[in-house]
Amino acid sequence: MDIQALVTAQRAYFNTGATLPLSARRAALQRLREAITAHERDITAALRSDLNKSPTESYMCEVGLTLSELSFVEKRLGRWMADRPHLTPLAQFPARSFTVREPYGVVLIMSPWNYPFLLTVEPLIGAIAAGNCCVVKPSAYSPATSAVLRGILAECFPPEFVAVVEGGRAENQALLDQKFDYIFFTGGVEVGKEVMTRAARHLTPVTLELGGKSPCIVDSTARLDLAAKRLVFGKLLNCGQTCVAPDYLLIDRRVKAPFLAYVQRWITVMYGEDPLDNDGYVRMVNRKHFDRVMGLMDPAKVVFGGRGDPETLKIQPTVLDNVSPQDPVMQEEIFGPVLPVLTFDQIGEALDFVNARPRPLALYLFSREKSTQERFLRRASFGGGCINDTVIHLATSRMGFGGVGNSGMGSYHGRDSFETFSHRKSIVKKSTLLDLPVRYAPYGPGKDRLLRLFLR
Repeated sequence: MDIQALVTAQRAYFNTGATLPLSARRAALQRLREAITAHERDITAALRSDLNKSPTESYMCEVGLTLSELSFVEKRLGRWMADRPHLTPLAQFPARSFTVREPYGVVLIMSPWNYPFLLTVEPLIGAIAAGNCCVVKPSAYSPATSAVLRGILAECFPPEFVAVVEGGRAENQALLDQKFDYIFFTGGVEVGKEVMTRAARHLTPVTLELGGKSPCIVDSTARLDLAAKRLVFGKLLNCGQTCVAPDYLLIDRRVKAPFLAYVQRWITVMYGEDPLDNDGYVRMVNRKHFDRVMGLMDPAKVVFGGRGDPETLKIQPTVLDNVSPQDPVMQEEIFGPVLPVLTFDQIGEALDFVNARPRPLALYLFSREKSTQERFLRRASFGGGCINDTVIHLATSRMGFGGVGNSGMGSYHGRDSFETFSHRKSIVKKSTLLDLPVRYAPYGPGKDRLLRLFLR
């Protein structure tokens, strides 16, 4: 594929104005909805091929969330596109002030392999809703889903409007050589840094959806059984290959033993005596990732699980106890079904531990103490999170989702997606019937008094 020619063709198409009308945007979103519905089985089969996702998990975490986002955006797009009035300062009387949202133009979406359908199409919905043309680059690590995406989007849109570029590192480099008007990247921190560096050459704005080590804090007031159940759900969703998965557990030393007993019980209830034999249990995406996660486990600290099958690329849900901050498992985002456990004696120690590290994408606190909840909400910096649950804060179109610091920049979902892919122009429409002289030279005491009256 001639990537430069593709970008040039998209820019020419954008300049025709074909993507701008509300009717055109709604029609595009409707075509996308119909194609996803028609190809649901193909999407599910691709996710099974790439990650061994079950049909239920595929719908719950990918197809269903995408369709929900489409419905939310379609219903509200007209309101979002409308000019927004603002009060005009007295000094500018008579005039009307308002803001206008315009698309950036030709945008690039680079998506990851862990939720290869959702994390490609959800930002695409925002790009289309905002009136852009778009080049989509799925991950080479999820080839089956990438192929299905290529087919669906080719069925819905001409390539000068929306196009898929498949491939690996060479294609990524070729895309980043082009001048896009906006880049939306989801993936790891190191690649995110490269994307931002390359975008800076063209002064291209970016959204970076990254990750990090998201903590789960459990204090002595938590409902331990329920907290363990919800932690296991969030940790083992997609077998831990989730950017907002609870990465490690910080727990009050007094309740650690009963809590870990509940964790082990819920793992068994959800995935069986040996999840390696569970057909619906998700696998690691490839051998490289499998070996990396297995290498993070210290056998002397395994209290539950610990085995992996290199043939199926599945790894047992694993709990590591008596972990220290210096252990290898605490030096990088795990992105797998391994839960390191650290303890604290006072809740302030847990807060200090979190704040001494790079800002995480998510934070989860299990506590029934309101003062503790407020303490973490106001004094810990993180992208988003939950109190007394895990992961579900991202499963809504009514709130934005994004990181802070090392975990990313920018936000999307629902209106935030539309805003992310739109530039907001501030406009003053001035009357020609009256022209106040106070701003024009020559200046004198009378104009000074009027300026001080207006500008204070």
